[in-house]
Amino acid sequence: MLTILLSIMIILLLLNFPMMIPLIVAPFVIVLLGYTKFDIDPSIMVGQLVTGIESYQLLCVPLFIFAADIMTAGKTSKRLLDFIGAFIGHIRGGYAVTTAAACSLFGAISGSTQATVVAIGKPMRERLLKVGYKDSSAIALIINASDVALLIPPSIGLIMYGLVAGVSIGELFIAGIIPGLIVFLAFTIYSVIYARVKNIPLTDKATWKQRWFAFRKALLPLGFPILVIGGIYIGWFSATEAAGISVLYALILEVVIFRSVHIKQIPKIALSTGLVTSAVFILVAGGQVFTYLVNLERIPQLLSEAVLGTDPSSTYVLLVVTLFFFIGCMFVDPIVVILVLTPIFLPIAEQVGIDPIHLGIIITFQAALGSATPPFGVDIFTASAVFNKPYMEVIKGTPPYILIMVFISILLIFFPQLSLAML
Repeated sequence: MLTILLSIMIILLLLNFPMMIPLIVAPFVIVLLGYTKFDIDPSIMVGQLVTGIESYQLLCVPLFIFAADIMTAGKTSKRLLDFIGAFIGHIRGGYAVTTAAACSLFGAISGSTQATVVAIGKPMRERLLKVGYKDSSAIALIINASDVALLIPPSIGLIMYGLVAGVSIGELFIAGIIPGLIVFLAFTIYSVIYARVKNIPLTDKATWKQRWFAFRKALLPLGFPILVIGGIYIGWFSATEAAGISVLYALILEVVIFRSVHIKQIPKIALSTGLVTSAVFILVAGGQVFTYLVNLERIPQLLSEAVLGTDPSSTYVLLVVTLFFFIGCMFVDPIVVILVLTPIFLPIAEQVGIDPIHLGIIITFQAALGSATPPFGVDIFTASAVFNKPYMEVIKGTPPYILIMVFISILLIFFPQLSLAML
């Protein structure tokens, strides 16, 4: 059954159907043509589509996307860039470190790698080129640093995993902080070494007056991740409530205080959010149908016996999970990979005693890594479109960052406390 299911999905993808179509159509074809061991009423499959999107926690997805869209349309990213650049822009490699820091901070606002590439990438690429970086190096840094957005809350990837796995999204948000900071620190060290080796020129040092001015302008945007992460960590509100508060905060900042977004623009921004949200929700509904059929056919158990053997260790399971998700996200959108593969590997992981929160961080980390990895990482094509650069030039500078991310992946596998320390 699994072979037929995957074959139908691959054929539909080769016919250029968007991923949501194979994800929904393939399970229905399997049921309608009787390729299952069970006599399933098609109406049950329709019911599963609805079940997939009826979770209360899903409300946080459009709300976080809406908040990010409002801030992207406004001045938030520029204020963050000016603030970080004022303090570290003058050191060797300072603008590269500024890029990594800004991507991390904006990731804590948007939760989306692609939104971070657009919001931070455009202004920072110009600054990096101006101080002596090659275009391929600048773009590689931007698309890889943007991947931190999938680890630092409010990550859409963590939300999707939490929904599929049935674990606390708030706890996943907290667990993603340390891995996200490790990635930022690793990229910072590499950026400083790269700047020294390539002898990147130093830029003028900002005065304390300029720093104070930049800090004042960035103070309110900096409050966004503090409000969301701090509120969840202290227990003031849930992830879904934090999403609603983030929209209100974004509206007050950009419409009332900064006046960088006019109230008349909000319907257009909301429409854009609605289009993205509808695509995500259709994928989630399709993922539920796929999950239902996969579990009914006991595919996780069969895969466990075939690939992992009768008594796999937790380390071996995590290595296999890492490999599957990394390869999957190199070719397909990370959300799709999370929706399709998590139901297969989660029961296996729980069987060998792996904490589902730790598993979620491993999976989301691979989604982040795969997003910027050739041949089909989604951030690569986003950068190619945003910067109007050919594919080969976009991927030219990515190998060092991929190696760094692979090394951190290994650390997360062997040291689970890196994910669980703050819980």
